[in-house]
Amino acid sequence: MSSSLIPGALIAPLFLAFAAPVSAAGAPIQYRAELAVPAVAERIVVRDTVWHCEGGACVGPKSNSIPAVLCAALVRETGPVRSFAVDGRPLPAEQLEKCNARAR
Repeated sequence: MSSSLIPGALIAPLFLAFAAPVSAAGAPIQYRAELAVPAVAERIVVRDTVWHCEGGACVGPKSNSIPAVLCAALVRETGPVRSFAVDGRPLPAEQLEKCNARAR
């Protein structure tokens, strides 16, 4: 019986590793932010984006906002970020610095 469960147990992690990440609301993740300090709320609404946070990491779905503007709006709510990525690509250092300048 256990031998038939092993292949499924091995396949499931592989499937999850290659599946598109989704937010808690089920929408594909476009944004990721690593916060300098853990978020105080699990759900943060900024502009047209609902962020889902756990500890020091927040993720958000596709948005019509310009990434630098959305980053600045997020840091007004959470404080500085260590990193901010759009579709897996980090915001350039100079944009991240400008973003963090907007922190509360």
